[in-house]
Amino acid sequence: MQDIVSKVHAHMPYHLLPKYLEMILQKKLNLEIYFSHYALQNLDKTKCIETAKLFAGAGLKVTFHAPFMDLRPGALDDKIRQASLDRIKEVFNLAPYFHPLKIVCHPSYDERYYVYGNDLWLESSVKTWTELIALAKDAKTIIALENVYEKEPRILRRLFDALSSDSICFCLDTGHFNVFSYTSLNIWMQELGKYLGHLHLHDNRGKTDEHLPVGCGTFPFAELFQTLRAIGAKPSMTLEAHDQDDLWESLNNIKSMNLLDF
Repeated sequence: MQDIVSKVHAHMPYHLLPKYLEMILQKKLNLEIYFSHYALQNLDKTKCIETAKLFAGAGLKVTFHAPFMDLRPGALDDKIRQASLDRIKEVFNLAPYFHPLKIVCHPSYDERYYVYGNDLWLESSVKTWTELIALAKDAKTIIALENVYEKEPRILRRLFDALSSDSICFCLDTGHFNVFSYTSLNIWMQELGKYLGHLHLHDNRGKTDEHLPVGCGTFPFAELFQTLRAIGAKPSMTLEAHDQDDLWESLNNIKSMNLLDF
């Protein structure tokens, strides 16, 4: 099992680190640390730096998940866009301590909200991510933009094409795809496969974002990993389990399904 544990990251909200620290170190779990707005506004930087040193000393790999609640990095209202940008920047300020391999962010596109505003959303988004790409380069990390409510991949493809940077990649969230996408996985991979750099692995039954263990819902994991092998992609990946039992079940299922044998 340890060979699989070493290949993945485990979702972990920052405020829960003290509760699970002993287990993290014992099991040698690489983490994707989620910094909510609450965690950022109550952050004890001294403790944060101590934790980062502890993980580095244990040889653990880290990715970040930036805050996303209420944020609109592609907002047409520049004041809203700037407020979103400022909040996301707070996570980049922590990168020199943890040296995250990736920083996952939400582009926050929703066609129900940006009615007839795709081009304007794209223009605003490019401004935001161009500024953050400069910070990512300085921190020697990569931004990973995650699908959420997108029904099909074209708007994200347009964004990645416009940014055209090695410091930003696509994060395929399997659970979000399974609930919200109206188009096939094959089309998503055709459009965004060349930009794929990170995965969020969790499952559901296609109705709500349940965050079930891998293999306990209807997402086609075998198809995804067959495609990854075919295109030669080797993205980093995070198990987005929302409790410890689901994490272990995901790991066991990944092993039994031979998903990582590539």
